[in-house]
Amino acid sequence: MLNFTIRRLVLAVPTLLFISLVIFLLLELAPGDPMAQVPLTVPPEVKEKMREALGLGQPMHVRFWKWIVQFFWIEPQVLVDAIFGTTFSEGDLRVISWQTRSPVMDIVVQRIPQTLWVVGTAYVVAILIALPIGIYSAYRQYSWFDQMGTFVSMVGFSVPPFFSGVLVIVIFSVQLGWFPSIYDTTHVVNSWDSFVVQLKQMIMPVMVLALQITAQLSRFMRASMLDNLNQDYVRTARAKGLSEYTVVMVHVLRNSMIPVVTVIALGIPAIFGGAIITEQVFKVNGIGQLLIGAIQANDLPMVQTLTFIFAVLIVLFNLIADVLYGILDPRIRYD
Repeated sequence: MLNFTIRRLVLAVPTLLFISLVIFLLLELAPGDPMAQVPLTVPPEVKEKMREALGLGQPMHVRFWKWIVQFFWIEPQVLVDAIFGTTFSEGDLRVISWQTRSPVMDIVVQRIPQTLWVVGTAYVVAILIALPIGIYSAYRQYSWFDQMGTFVSMVGFSVPPFFSGVLVIVIFSVQLGWFPSIYDTTHVVNSWDSFVVQLKQMIMPVMVLALQITAQLSRFMRASMLDNLNQDYVRTARAKGLSEYTVVMVHVLRNSMIPVVTVIALGIPAIFGGAIITEQVFKVNGIGQLLIGAIQANDLPMVQTLTFIFAVLIVLFNLIADVLYGILDPRIRYD
């Protein structure tokens, strides 16, 4: 398992380099000019100096190489300096946002806690709800619970977040007045009362995200459980006198979790992308809203860095899913 993990990590390096090149070329081919929002009163010679300061006057391959060095070499040094108090990155030029003129990773680090509060909570809640629903729906196939779960899952999977988000705002914020419609990103949790306020403003965005994730995971869990409940080893276990709980919750569940692990692992980076719409609806000042603002402002370093971070998450959680395969199923070997 360790050798397999090391091989995958080594293979991930050229994969991520190729992905970064594709992202860079796509953004280079995209129309737009970061200097378009500069006021018309700025003299042309000043605009030209601004373009040079942003690195817009350099060739494409030079800018790509600089971004690679900054992201893979300088930014890790900045992290080490922040943790251990060293000065490895002192004086080095970091990836700078064209829109804010500040380091991109500093802005990303500021926004990540807001996204994790919402996205992380929604994903945990969705898993805790979806797995029991999928297990019981498969065990009681075609029962009223299974029919109801199928209906709710179809609705949750079909309704887009921009519609369900507005719907819950109208119901729970405008009509009932239970929860705030706008997420306050400046709120600081330092007491029980402040935690209650944070919980209230998280309920609606978490509800919208968790509904869609629950719908998908519960269907995968149900299908996987049904596939294993009809296997010969289940009949053999029952014939040996094992209790129904042991048969279902130990033998069937463990084998059923193997394909579901892939959905859960790969869903983590995907939900960050899905949270873009939800963050826009509820005004959550997180990664999703940051990406939308960067696209609108044609801030290529910010867009390139954020999309590459999403790619890193996909590669990383693919590896985690493969490792979990070997843990859940002893028959799988990576020799």
